[in-house]
Amino acid sequence: MNSNHIGPSNIIATEEGLAEIIGRPGPRVLAKVIDRLDGICRAFIARSPFVIIASHDAEGRTDVSPKGDPPGFVHVLDDRTLAIPERPGNRRADTFHNVLQQSRVGLIFLVPGKAETLRISGTARVVHDASLCERMAVAGRVPVLALVVTLEEAFMHCTKCMVRSRLWQPDTWNPDGLASIGEAMVVHGRLDMLVADMRAIAEKDERERLY
Repeated sequence: MNSNHIGPSNIIATEEGLAEIIGRPGPRVLAKVIDRLDGICRAFIARSPFVIIASHDAEGRTDVSPKGDPPGFVHVLDDRTLAIPERPGNRRADTFHNVLQQSRVGLIFLVPGKAETLRISGTARVVHDASLCERMAVAGRVPVLALVVTLEEAFMHCTKCMVRSRLWQPDTWNPDGLASIGEAMVVHGRLDMLVADMRAIAEKDERERLY
């Protein structure tokens, strides 16, 4: 549907209007939200090799950034604080730039094969602390920065999105025919170079600058 054809009467603009259509959450759903990292949360984070971070700048422009490492790479510092290491990347540092302007963040932790996810929201700081970063070294490589998140809410998210998407079922995986990062950079950036050359640069970066 073309968004230009969506009339004002079809747009939900109030909390009441939304509740009329989807209803309101029950007491058990509301009660599952906690304000600290208990044993269930800690165990999930310790097994997670992948977290997605949502942030936004002072003008409300939103970014969602994936982070991945060996399971347990996100360190729980105490019941309400966790640290996410920053590995070598393309130096855009979108999350960091956003946090410097507006500290609120949202996280989703995934564990491969696990249908539930763990959702956390809170505030974040960009931290340059040698002792903390040394604890998050991989293969002898120490990250130079960390994103330290102070938790406000945490809760487990139900399985339905994974059941619907069949995300962890290999027989549904079909990446063939999709553009590589090299092709996307050449096309989107209108670069005057061959896709193969850009792909080779990206592959070299993956081999030599993971940590």
